[in-house]
Amino acid sequence: MKNTFFYVLLSLLLLVVSCNEKKQSPIEKECDPSYLDYSKSEDQKTGGIKMIPITTPKGTFNVWTKRVGNNPKIKVLLLHGGPGGTHEFFENFDGYLPKEGIEYIYYDQLDSYYSDKPNDSTLWTTEHFVEEVEQVRKALHMDNSNFYLFGQSWGGILAMEYALKHQDHLKGLIISNMMASIPAYEKYAAEVLGPQLPPEVYKEIKDMEAKEDFSNPRYAELVTQYYYTEHVLHLPLNEWPEFINRAFSHLNPNIYIYMQGYSEFGVTGNATLKGWDVSSRLKELSIPTLMIGGKYDTMDPKYMEWMSTEVQRGRSVTTNGAHCSQYDDPETYFNGLIKFIKDVDNKTF
Repeated sequence: MKNTFFYVLLSLLLLVVSCNEKKQSPIEKECDPSYLDYSKSEDQKTGGIKMIPITTPKGTFNVWTKRVGNNPKIKVLLLHGGPGGTHEFFENFDGYLPKEGIEYIYYDQLDSYYSDKPNDSTLWTTEHFVEEVEQVRKALHMDNSNFYLFGQSWGGILAMEYALKHQDHLKGLIISNMMASIPAYEKYAAEVLGPQLPPEVYKEIKDMEAKEDFSNPRYAELVTQYYYTEHVLHLPLNEWPEFINRAFSHLNPNIYIYMQGYSEFGVTGNATLKGWDVSSRLKELSIPTLMIGGKYDTMDPKYMEWMSTEVQRGRSVTTNGAHCSQYDDPETYFNGLIKFIKDVDNKTF
Protein backbone atom coordinates (compact mmCIF):
# COMPACT_ATOMS: atom_id res chain seq x y z
CA MET A 1 0.00 0.00 0.00
CA LYS A 2 2.84 2.38 0.87
CA ASN A 3 4.55 1.61 -2.42
CA THR A 4 1.36 2.33 -4.32
CA PHE A 5 0.95 5.68 -2.54
CA PHE A 6 4.60 6.54 -3.24
CA TYR A 7 4.26 5.89 -6.98
CA VAL A 8 1.04 7.90 -7.21
CA LEU A 9 2.71 10.82 -5.39
CA LEU A 10 5.79 10.61 -7.63
CA SER A 11 3.60 10.59 -10.74
CA LEU A 12 1.77 13.70 -9.56
CA LEU A 13 5.05 15.50 -8.85
CA LEU A 14 6.41 14.61 -12.29
CA LEU A 15 3.20 15.87 -13.87
CA VAL A 16 3.47 19.19 -12.05
CA VAL A 17 7.13 19.59 -13.04
CA SER A 18 6.29 18.73 -16.64
CA CYS A 19 3.50 21.31 -16.73
CA ASN A 20 5.73 23.99 -15.23
CA GLU A 21 8.47 23.27 -17.75
CA LYS A 22 5.94 23.45 -20.55
CA LYS A 23 4.73 26.83 -19.33
CA GLN A 24 8.27 28.13 -19.24
CA SER A 25 9.24 26.79 -22.64
CA PRO A 26 10.24 29.62 -25.00
CA ILE A 27 8.59 27.74 -27.85
CA GLU A 28 5.27 27.73 -26.02
CA LYS A 29 5.60 31.45 -25.33
CA GLU A 30 6.20 32.16 -28.99
CA CYS A 31 3.22 30.14 -30.19
CA ASP A 32 0.18 32.28 -30.93
CA PRO A 33 -2.84 30.09 -31.72
CA SER A 34 -4.41 32.91 -33.75
CA TYR A 35 -1.44 33.18 -36.16
CA LEU A 36 -2.64 30.37 -38.44
CA ASP A 37 -6.35 30.70 -37.60
CA TYR A 38 -8.10 31.62 -40.84
CA SER A 39 -11.56 30.76 -39.53
CA LYS A 40 -12.89 34.31 -39.74
CA SER A 41 -11.17 35.20 -43.00
CA GLU A 42 -12.57 35.48 -46.51
CA ASP A 43 -9.65 33.38 -47.80
CA GLN A 44 -10.18 30.44 -45.42
CA LYS A 45 -11.60 28.18 -48.14
CA THR A 46 -8.56 28.77 -50.33
CA GLY A 47 -5.92 28.43 -47.61
CA GLY A 48 -4.93 32.09 -47.84
CA ILE A 49 -4.91 32.32 -51.64
CA LYS A 50 -6.62 35.35 -53.15
CA MET A 51 -6.81 36.28 -56.82
CA ILE A 52 -6.76 40.07 -56.97
CA PRO A 53 -8.24 41.89 -59.99
CA ILE A 54 -5.87 44.49 -61.44
CA THR A 55 -7.29 47.27 -63.60
CA THR A 56 -5.05 48.22 -66.54
CA PRO A 57 -5.52 50.23 -69.77
CA LYS A 58 -5.73 46.86 -71.56
CA GLY A 59 -8.44 45.38 -69.32
CA THR A 60 -8.76 43.75 -65.92
CA PHE A 61 -6.56 40.78 -65.05
CA ASN A 62 -6.05 38.70 -61.92
CA VAL A 63 -2.82 38.31 -59.95
CA TRP A 64 -2.17 35.46 -57.52
CA THR A 65 -1.46 36.11 -53.84
CA LYS A 66 -1.23 33.87 -50.80
CA ARG A 67 -1.25 35.07 -47.21
CA VAL A 68 0.66 33.19 -44.53
CA GLY A 69 -0.31 33.99 -40.94
CA ASN A 70 -2.23 36.73 -39.17
CA ASN A 71 -0.60 39.79 -37.69
CA PRO A 72 -2.48 43.09 -37.88
CA LYS A 73 0.74 45.04 -37.16
CA ILE A 74 3.16 43.27 -39.55
CA LYS A 75 2.25 42.39 -43.14
CA VAL A 76 5.16 41.83 -45.54
CA LEU A 77 4.40 41.82 -49.27
CA LEU A 78 7.06 39.87 -51.20
CA LEU A 79 8.08 41.15 -54.65
CA HIS A 80 9.90 38.50 -56.66
CA GLY A 81 12.69 39.00 -59.16
CA GLY A 82 12.93 38.41 -62.86
CA PRO A 83 11.14 40.24 -64.30
CA GLY A 84 8.87 37.27 -64.89
CA GLY A 85 9.96 35.23 -61.87
CA THR A 86 7.61 33.83 -59.22
CA HIS A 87 6.97 33.81 -55.49
CA GLU A 88 8.55 30.33 -55.41
CA PHE A 89 12.00 31.86 -54.86
CA PHE A 90 10.78 32.71 -51.33
CA GLU A 91 9.30 29.38 -50.29
CA ASN A 92 11.89 28.80 -47.56
CA PHE A 93 10.54 31.89 -45.77
CA ASP A 94 8.09 29.33 -44.35
CA GLY A 95 10.95 27.92 -42.30
CA TYR A 96 11.79 31.20 -40.55
CA LEU A 97 8.99 33.79 -40.38
CA PRO A 98 5.96 31.93 -38.93
CA LYS A 99 7.60 31.23 -35.57
CA GLU A 100 8.25 34.98 -35.28
CA GLY A 101 4.58 35.79 -35.83
CA ILE A 102 5.31 37.73 -39.01
CA GLU A 103 2.54 37.74 -41.60
CA TYR A 104 3.78 37.68 -45.19
CA ILE A 105 2.12 37.56 -48.58
CA TYR A 106 3.39 35.66 -51.61
CA TYR A 107 2.53 37.44 -54.85
CA ASP A 108 3.06 36.66 -58.53
CA GLN A 109 3.15 39.81 -60.64
CA LEU A 110 1.12 40.03 -63.83
CA ASP A 111 2.48 37.74 -66.58
CA SER A 112 4.21 35.55 -63.99
CA TYR A 113 3.46 31.86 -63.67
CA TYR A 114 0.50 31.78 -61.26
CA SER A 115 -1.13 35.02 -62.43
CA ASP A 116 -2.94 36.00 -65.62
CA LYS A 117 -0.75 36.37 -68.70
CA PRO A 118 -2.06 39.00 -71.10
CA ASN A 119 1.38 38.91 -72.78
CA ASP A 120 1.09 42.58 -73.67
CA SER A 121 4.45 44.36 -73.66
CA THR A 122 2.82 47.75 -73.17
CA LEU A 123 2.19 46.62 -69.58
CA TRP A 124 5.82 45.65 -68.99
CA THR A 125 6.88 48.94 -67.44
CA THR A 126 7.93 49.97 -63.95
CA GLU A 127 5.03 52.43 -63.97
CA HIS A 128 2.54 49.62 -64.53
CA PHE A 129 4.03 47.39 -61.87
CA VAL A 130 4.09 50.21 -59.30
CA GLU A 131 0.39 50.76 -59.94
CA GLU A 132 -0.17 46.99 -59.70
CA VAL A 133 1.48 46.87 -56.26
CA GLU A 134 -0.69 49.77 -55.15
CA GLN A 135 -3.84 47.93 -56.21
CA VAL A 136 -2.65 44.80 -54.38
CA ARG A 137 -1.97 46.89 -51.26
CA LYS A 138 -5.49 48.30 -51.28
CA ALA A 139 -7.08 44.89 -51.88
CA LEU A 140 -5.19 43.42 -48.90
CA HIS A 141 -6.04 46.40 -46.64
CA MET A 142 -2.45 47.32 -45.84
CA ASP A 143 -1.31 50.79 -44.76
CA ASN A 144 1.50 52.56 -42.91
CA SER A 145 0.45 50.92 -39.64
CA ASN A 146 1.44 47.47 -40.90
CA PHE A 147 2.72 47.45 -44.51
CA TYR A 148 6.30 46.28 -45.11
CA LEU A 149 7.39 46.05 -48.74
CA PHE A 150 10.10 43.51 -49.56
CA GLY A 151 11.72 43.35 -53.00
CA GLN A 152 14.51 41.10 -54.23
CA SER A 153 16.47 41.60 -57.49
CA TRP A 154 13.99 43.07 -60.04
CA GLY A 155 11.57 43.13 -57.10
CA GLY A 156 14.03 45.51 -55.44
CA ILE A 157 13.77 47.90 -58.40
CA LEU A 158 10.01 47.72 -58.14
CA ALA A 159 10.09 48.26 -54.36
CA MET A 160 12.31 51.33 -54.70
CA GLU A 161 10.08 52.78 -57.41
CA TYR A 162 6.99 52.14 -55.31
CA ALA A 163 8.53 53.70 -52.20
CA LEU A 164 9.63 56.80 -54.10
CA LYS A 165 6.01 57.32 -55.13
CA HIS A 166 4.06 55.93 -52.17
CA GLN A 167 6.26 55.84 -49.07
CA ASP A 168 3.40 57.38 -47.08
CA HIS A 169 1.70 53.96 -47.25
CA LEU A 170 4.72 52.08 -45.89
CA LYS A 171 5.79 51.08 -42.39
CA GLY A 172 9.11 49.67 -43.61
CA LEU A 173 11.05 48.86 -46.79
CA ILE A 174 13.42 45.96 -47.48
CA ILE A 175 15.63 45.91 -50.60
CA SER A 176 17.30 42.54 -51.10
CA ASN A 177 20.12 41.93 -53.59
CA MET A 178 19.49 44.92 -55.85
CA MET A 179 21.53 48.03 -56.50
CA ALA A 180 19.89 51.40 -57.14
CA SER A 181 21.61 51.79 -60.52
CA ILE A 182 21.74 49.48 -63.54
CA PRO A 183 24.87 51.22 -64.89
CA ALA A 184 26.62 50.63 -61.52
CA TYR A 185 25.54 46.97 -61.61
CA GLU A 186 26.87 46.58 -65.16
CA LYS A 187 30.17 48.18 -64.17
CA TYR A 188 30.55 45.78 -61.22
CA ALA A 189 29.73 42.77 -63.41
CA ALA A 190 32.17 43.81 -66.14
CA GLU A 191 35.06 44.99 -63.97
CA VAL A 192 34.84 42.66 -60.97
CA LEU A 193 32.72 39.54 -61.49
CA GLY A 194 33.47 38.73 -65.12
CA PRO A 195 37.27 38.79 -64.71
CA GLN A 196 36.95 36.40 -61.75
CA LEU A 197 35.87 33.66 -64.16
CA PRO A 198 38.48 31.46 -65.79
CA PRO A 199 39.89 33.66 -68.60
CA GLU A 200 39.06 31.20 -71.37
CA VAL A 201 35.47 30.84 -70.09
CA TYR A 202 34.91 34.59 -69.82
CA LYS A 203 36.34 35.13 -73.32
CA GLU A 204 34.05 32.47 -74.80
CA ILE A 205 31.02 34.02 -73.06
CA LYS A 206 31.88 37.53 -74.24
CA ASP A 207 32.51 36.32 -77.79
CA MET A 208 29.04 34.77 -77.92
CA GLU A 209 27.52 37.93 -76.45
CA ALA A 210 29.27 40.05 -79.09
CA LYS A 211 27.67 37.85 -81.77
CA GLU A 212 24.34 37.89 -79.87
CA ASP A 213 24.51 34.10 -79.94
CA PHE A 214 22.42 33.78 -76.79
CA SER A 215 20.42 30.78 -78.01
CA ASN A 216 23.61 28.73 -78.25
CA PRO A 217 23.32 25.94 -75.63
CA ARG A 218 27.00 26.50 -74.87
CA TYR A 219 26.20 29.99 -73.58
CA ALA A 220 23.66 28.70 -71.05
CA GLU A 221 26.02 25.87 -70.10
CA LEU A 222 28.94 28.18 -69.30
CA VAL A 223 26.88 30.81 -67.51
CA THR A 224 25.11 28.21 -65.39
CA GLN A 225 28.20 26.20 -64.51
CA TYR A 226 30.63 29.03 -63.82
CA TYR A 227 28.56 32.13 -63.01
CA TYR A 228 25.32 30.96 -61.43
CA THR A 229 27.04 28.61 -58.99
CA GLU A 230 29.21 31.47 -57.76
CA HIS A 231 26.95 34.50 -57.85
CA VAL A 232 23.30 33.43 -58.09
CA LEU A 233 23.35 30.59 -55.57
CA HIS A 234 26.75 29.93 -54.06
CA LEU A 235 26.46 26.14 -54.22
CA PRO A 236 27.13 23.36 -56.75
CA LEU A 237 24.15 22.79 -59.02
CA ASN A 238 23.39 19.40 -57.47
CA GLU A 239 22.86 21.13 -54.12
CA TRP A 240 20.36 23.69 -55.37
CA PRO A 241 16.99 23.22 -53.64
CA GLU A 242 13.91 22.04 -55.47
CA PHE A 243 11.99 25.29 -54.95
CA ILE A 244 14.74 27.41 -56.56
CA ASN A 245 14.97 25.06 -59.56
CA ARG A 246 11.19 25.09 -59.87
CA ALA A 247 11.11 28.89 -59.75
CA PHE A 248 13.65 29.08 -62.59
CA SER A 249 11.63 26.57 -64.63
CA HIS A 250 8.57 28.85 -64.28
CA LEU A 251 10.37 32.05 -65.34
CA ASN A 252 8.59 33.89 -68.16
CA PRO A 253 11.31 34.45 -70.78
CA ASN A 254 9.26 36.94 -72.81
CA ILE A 255 8.99 39.59 -70.13
CA TYR A 256 12.49 38.82 -68.83
CA ILE A 257 14.14 39.42 -72.21
CA TYR A 258 11.99 42.47 -72.96
CA MET A 259 12.96 44.25 -69.73
CA GLN A 260 16.36 42.72 -68.79
CA GLY A 261 17.74 41.29 -72.02
CA TYR A 262 19.72 38.11 -72.60
CA SER A 263 22.99 38.72 -70.80
CA GLU A 264 23.76 37.96 -67.15
CA PHE A 265 26.44 40.68 -67.14
CA GLY A 266 24.09 43.61 -67.65
CA VAL A 267 21.03 44.82 -69.51
CA THR A 268 21.45 44.17 -73.21
CA GLY A 269 20.22 45.86 -76.38
CA ASN A 270 17.14 48.02 -76.01
CA ALA A 271 15.74 46.15 -72.98
CA THR A 272 13.60 48.62 -71.05
CA LEU A 273 15.59 48.58 -67.79
CA LYS A 274 18.67 49.86 -69.62
CA GLY A 275 20.02 52.94 -67.85
CA TRP A 276 17.62 52.69 -64.89
CA ASP A 277 19.09 54.65 -61.96
CA VAL A 278 17.49 56.10 -58.81
CA SER A 279 20.68 56.37 -56.76
CA SER A 280 20.40 60.15 -56.51
CA ARG A 281 16.85 59.86 -55.15
CA LEU A 282 17.52 57.47 -52.26
CA LYS A 283 17.82 60.45 -49.91
CA GLU A 284 14.11 61.09 -50.46
CA LEU A 285 13.22 57.95 -48.52
CA SER A 286 12.44 58.71 -44.88
CA ILE A 287 10.86 55.37 -43.92
CA PRO A 288 12.90 52.68 -42.10
CA THR A 289 14.83 50.82 -44.81
CA LEU A 290 16.92 47.65 -44.81
CA MET A 291 19.43 46.83 -47.57
CA ILE A 292 20.49 43.17 -47.84
CA GLY A 293 23.55 42.29 -49.93
CA GLY A 294 25.69 39.20 -50.33
CA LYS A 295 29.45 38.66 -50.39
CA TYR A 296 29.16 36.62 -53.62
CA ASP A 297 26.13 38.45 -55.06
CA THR A 298 25.76 39.64 -58.64
CA MET A 299 25.17 43.01 -56.95
CA ASP A 300 28.05 44.86 -55.28
CA PRO A 301 27.69 44.35 -51.49
CA LYS A 302 29.65 47.54 -50.76
CA TYR A 303 27.23 49.49 -52.93
CA MET A 304 24.35 47.94 -50.99
CA GLU A 305 25.95 49.17 -47.74
CA TRP A 306 26.33 52.62 -49.27
CA MET A 307 22.63 52.65 -50.19
CA SER A 308 21.73 52.22 -46.51
CA THR A 309 23.62 55.45 -45.73
CA GLU A 310 21.86 57.40 -48.48
CA VAL A 311 18.33 56.84 -47.20
CA GLN A 312 17.35 58.84 -44.14
CA ARG A 313 16.80 55.84 -41.84
CA GLY A 314 18.81 52.92 -43.15
CA ARG A 315 20.48 49.70 -42.07
CA SER A 316 22.43 47.10 -44.03
CA VAL A 317 23.08 43.39 -43.72
CA THR A 318 25.74 41.58 -45.75
CA THR A 319 25.43 37.81 -45.93
CA ASN A 320 28.00 35.20 -46.91
CA GLY A 321 25.70 34.18 -49.73
CA ALA A 322 25.00 35.17 -53.31
CA HIS A 323 21.97 36.56 -55.16
CA CYS A 324 19.63 34.05 -53.48
CA SER A 325 21.21 34.38 -50.06
CA GLN A 326 17.91 33.54 -48.38
CA TYR A 327 19.03 29.96 -49.06
CA ASP A 328 22.83 29.88 -49.12
CA ASP A 329 23.17 31.94 -45.91
CA PRO A 330 19.73 31.84 -44.27
CA GLU A 331 21.05 32.41 -40.74
CA THR A 332 22.48 35.85 -41.49
CA TYR A 333 19.69 36.68 -43.92
CA PHE A 334 16.70 35.92 -41.74
CA ASN A 335 18.27 37.10 -38.49
CA GLY A 336 18.83 40.49 -40.12
CA LEU A 337 15.41 40.59 -41.74
CA ILE A 338 13.52 39.57 -38.60
CA LYS A 339 15.45 41.96 -36.37
CA PHE A 340 14.72 44.87 -38.71
CA ILE A 341 10.99 44.13 -38.84
CA LYS A 342 10.73 43.73 -35.08
CA ASP A 343 12.81 46.84 -34.37
CA VAL A 344 10.53 48.89 -36.61
CA ASP A 345 7.43 47.35 -35.04
CA ASN A 346 8.76 48.01 -31.51
CA LYS A 347 9.75 51.56 -32.49
CA THR A 348 13.37 50.84 -31.53
CA PHE A 349 14.81 51.24 -35.04
